[in-house]
Amino acid sequence: MTRRVFAVALIAAIGVYAPAAMTHGDKQQTIDYSKVDEKPFGRASDPKKAKRTIRVDMSDTMRFSPAALEVGKDETVRFVVRNSGKQMHELVLGTMQELKEHAALMRKHPGMEHDEPWMAHVAPGKSVELGWQFTQAGTYYYGCLIPGHFEAGMIGKVIVK
Repeated sequence: MTRRVFAVALIAAIGVYAPAAMTHGDKQQTIDYSKVDEKPFGRASDPKKAKRTIRVDMSDTMRFSPAALEVGKDETVRFVVRNSGKQMHELVLGTMQELKEHAALMRKHPGMEHDEPWMAHVAPGKSVELGWQFTQAGTYYYGCLIPGHFEAGMIGKVIVK
């Protein structure tokens, strides 16, 4: 079994896999938005159709800026995720339970690759766009699940009203 197939199987086993694409470093991949899965916190959306852009910075202080966001239910946002640090960072949207489970999996398999539309893996000095429609009111989160980063407090909050 190849490393990528193994990683996809592991993610599917914990229930967070969806057929789509993600961003690696500064490379934007194509997503078929007509075939994305609905998650408890929303679904992938074309960032070009968003009416609002939210810029999120990731740094080697293991923090996101801003650390909290407020969006409206059914609002589609375009995230511009910038890594101003010298280490690889990522922004992963999800429920706290999903982020904790995925962070634990990442600690066991630190080289695991991702291809989900709710994640942006961003190389140092680069930026990546991610489009998301928040379809359910509630409190959700974004975190960097690179081993040690989430545990160091690299997490933010999204309040959907």
